[in-house]
Amino acid sequence: MFKRILVATDGSALSKKAVASAISLAAQHDADLVALTVVPRYAASYFDGAMTFSHEEVARIENAWAERAQGMLDAISTRAKAAGVRIKTAAVPSDRVADAVIAASRKHKSDLIVMASHGRKGIKRLLLGSETQHVLTHSTLPVLVLR
Repeated sequence: MFKRILVATDGSALSKKAVASAISLAAQHDADLVALTVVPRYAASYFDGAMTFSHEEVARIENAWAERAQGMLDAISTRAKAAGVRIKTAAVPSDRVADAVIAASRKHKSDLIVMASHGRKGIKRLLLGSETQHVLTHSTLPVLVLR
C-alpha cells in the first residue's frame, strides 16, 4: 500500500517509538523509508531570544547540532538496514519544523508521514503550538501520529 514513508524524528523517546513503528511499517509494505530530522538554526539576534555570539561561534554551535543530528540518523539507518528496509536520511536546517517536514515529504515523493505527538496540553499548547498539529492540518498526505 505504501511505497515511500517519511518519518520525522527529534531524538526524543516518543519519536524513537515513531521511528521503530515506521521501520516496521516499511518492512511490512516493502516500502522505502526516509528518516528526517530538522536542525534548528541558532537565533541570530537578541530579539530572537538569544545572546549574540560571533559568526564563528554560531557556526561552531550549528555544526555541533548538525553532527548530533547526523549521528542520530546514522543509527536509524543502521536499524532500518538490519530490518531489510531501504532508507535515505536527511538533516534539514530550518526554524520551521512542520514546514520542513511537509516540504521534505513532497521532495521525496512520500505517500505517508509518520511522527510522534508530544501531547502538549493547556497553555503550553497555546503558547508553543504543535508541529504535529501543523503537519496534520497542512499536509495533503496521510499522517500517522504515534503517542
